[in-house]
Parts: sequence; structure tokens; C-alpha cells
Amino acid sequence: MNLYNHLSRLSAVRKFNLIVTAPRGRENLAAIELEDLLIFFGDDSPEVSVTGISGLLTARTKLDPFDVIEKVKGVLREEPWRIGNLMRFIPIEEVVESNLEKISEAVEKLSARIPENASFRITIEKRHTSLSSSEIIEAAAKNVNRRVDLKNPDWVILIEIVGALTGVSVIKPDQILSAAKFRDKIKYSNE
Repeated sequence: MNLYNHLSRLSAVRKFNLIVTAPRGRENLAAIELEDLLIFFGDDSPEVSVTGISGLLTARTKLDPFDVIEKVKGVLREEPWRIGNLMRFIPIEEVVESNLEKISEAVEKLSARIPENASFRITIEKRHTSLSSSEIIEAAAKNVNRRVDLKNPDWVILIEIVGALTGVSVIKPDQILSAAKFRDKIKYSNE
């Protein structure tokens, strides 16, 4: 791959607003399934990328990624057979370069919506990076003047490092969807 193609691919991947996990070795099937699902939800031209990291896809959709997760819940309730290769759905609000300064800036911007009396936790998923979790947490937390609660936070500051790029979101704990856990929840609520 020449430098131009590499930079073009990096630019396209940079725009993702959804991370989805899949079983290892089934990423291509999962990418087709995810694209079909996003089209079914109303996005006529979603961009789904197999990242090259085992079990990991990124997507850029015109749809709000939080709405996508709610729609996936509906599909899991009504037509669970539509989702066979997609495991976790993670909404991404901001994508930055994987360096401490850029991550810190994104966290500061997004965490402003956490109410003063609310608690938070920082959750990090690292893939293909030499940054340590402790230095990421230190950089991210320095501008968040809220109470920390590691077990039962009101908000989660999610930092998803995917090599040279990092997705950042400030979400409620239930805004990451595990398809398997949601199916179990449905199953046990119907018994």
C-alpha cells in the first residue's frame, strides 16, 4: 500500500462513530451484517471497516450512534436472528490522535455535561498502543472535577484506543450494548 492510500484509509477510518466487536476470524461476515443492519435502520451509505485488529470493526453512520444502540435492542427483542456475528456496540462521540494531550482535550470537552453531583469512572480499552493505562487515566481525569465511583458510576468516560486513533465518549453505563447479555436479559424476563 502506498503512502497516499494509507493516508486516505486513515482519513476514512478517522471518521468512525461506532465500534463493534465480533468473534475472531468472523470480522468480514460481521462487517456485512453491520452494514446491512445500518441500512435497515435508515443509513443508505454506512462506512464499515475491518480494522485489522482481531474481532474489531469501526463504522461511520449518519445515524446517531446512541439511537443505533436503541434500535439494535429492538432487533434483539423482535428479530434476534438478524444479529449473529455482532457482539458489542460502543458509541463514539469524538475521535482523536492517540496521544495524551488530544485524549485529555476530548475528555475535558465531553465531560462538561456530567452534572456536578454525579459520579464517574474512566474505562479504557487499549489496542496496539504503548500508552499505559495509568498515564491515560491521569491525563484524562485531571480536568474532571467530579466524584469518582469505580463500582457504580453515574457516568463512564470511555476511552477506546485503536492504534493511532482513540475514540472518546461520555456515556451512561447502559449505553454500551452487549448482544449476549441483552439476549439473556430478555430470556430471563420472559420466564
